[in-house]
Amino acid sequence: MKVKSKKQDRIPGIVISLILFVIECAFLVLLLYTKLISMKYIGIIAAGLLLLLVIVYFLVRKIRKTVPFCIGVVLALLITVVLGLASLYIYKTVSTLDSITGVNQEYTEINVYVKQDDKAQKLADASGYTFGVLGELDRTNTDAALKQVYNELGTDVQTSEYAGLGELADALNNGTCGAILLNKAYLDVIAEMDQYGSFPSQIREIASLKVATVVERNTPAAQQTSSADQEQTSSDTSAKDDAVTDEVYTIFVSGIDTRGGMTASSRSDVNIILTLNATTKQILMVSTPRDYFVPLSISNGVPDKLTHAGIYGVNVCMDTLDMLYDIDINYYFRLNFAGFEQIIDALGGVNVNSDYDFDSGNTTGYHFNKGENHLNGEQALVFARERYAFKEGDRQRGRNQMAVIQGVVDKATQPAFLKNYLSVLDSLDGAFETNVPYDVMASLVRKQLDEGGSWQVLSYSVDGTGDTQKPYSMSSKAYVMIPDQNTVDKAKVLMKKVREGFRLSEADVAR
Repeated sequence: MKVKSKKQDRIPGIVISLILFVIECAFLVLLLYTKLISMKYIGIIAAGLLLLLVIVYFLVRKIRKTVPFCIGVVLALLITVVLGLASLYIYKTVSTLDSITGVNQEYTEINVYVKQDDKAQKLADASGYTFGVLGELDRTNTDAALKQVYNELGTDVQTSEYAGLGELADALNNGTCGAILLNKAYLDVIAEMDQYGSFPSQIREIASLKVATVVERNTPAAQQTSSADQEQTSSDTSAKDDAVTDEVYTIFVSGIDTRGGMTASSRSDVNIILTLNATTKQILMVSTPRDYFVPLSISNGVPDKLTHAGIYGVNVCMDTLDMLYDIDINYYFRLNFAGFEQIIDALGGVNVNSDYDFDSGNTTGYHFNKGENHLNGEQALVFARERYAFKEGDRQRGRNQMAVIQGVVDKATQPAFLKNYLSVLDSLDGAFETNVPYDVMASLVRKQLDEGGSWQVLSYSVDGTGDTQKPYSMSSKAYVMIPDQNTVDKAKVLMKKVREGFRLSEADVAR
């Protein structure tokens, strides 16, 4: 009877210890799955959990010893709760990263429009119409959309081609064509053109077609610096850029001019290149004004506003900036303006440094002081979009955008960030996307956890001169900014220095 009593005395402790062992093992497996923590730290965590398991076992091994048993049960429950909360944070982190990383496809929305008073209500009603299309602009997407129209109508589609947006709008207005097939992102461009400002309000969408495009980029291992870049930054023009490794990344940050879906092509109003060196823990932000008058990668040398590159997709944005700065952009981050507000609010606001004391021109009429300002999401968005309050216009707006990014980085690297962590993760869903692979993101997190230390973030803006020219994507002249090549060349030098591991100072990026 005593033997049986001793066995019964130990059974509850064995069960509790086994359950805790399973929970701890599951937690360690989860850590391994995330790839966010190096084996060194997983080993330390495993050792700590094993020690706690042994302590719990010795406390609960005999139920008749009431006090130690109760203490062991409470400790086991506390460990379980802590691991449960940690697992929740880890799961949320991984699921969020999975949803926003590795996005290698985007969609161009090509719509069918008719005049407001047209009887057609859906695409089938326009069967037999002549569809006006652009002859050369965005032709690849147009042809793909025409195939979809043909498949849906089941009949040949009669088209009429026009040289530019103005001619296309005129054709619909005067009845030369019954409908037009147009990239939705062009509507904002038409609205900027003389005599066509009201055109978007005079038409009605009867069908929306989506054309998918794969986003393809060079990996960092394949990244090389052009000979022109080498000549400006090295006395040995034949030297290779051996410093470029898998810990150096060139990333395009785009703020898209839409509050719609993240994967839709749209004008890019924020154009920032991040040169990130994980070895030196240095990030250089280079801002390029939206109206920069440069050849697009698809325009056969004809200049256009940089913002219009986004109409043709993020690939064209990155290829165009590759051409401008003689670089290979590896990845992109894209954020829409609605998401911008969500992230700032989830952080509890950010502190942003302003170069000037100014009032915004928006309807709310926010005032910003020279120096540090604490901004919520809406205020930060207004701060980042304002340009009319400054003599330097869009150039200062680019600097303000980088100041907001700096504020976000500062807030996210403070210990207090943890209390807003889950809400920040929620704010990223549907508002932020990148083609950075999960494994690359996890590698950067592991490196930071292993090495610690703070990051240096510096910013530089290229400059130019205002002018009036006819851009590639427009049928009439518009305001553009002619690049100041000296500032472009300086940006090339700064980016190369960061890639090669040189430590820049504020003096290096001073205007």
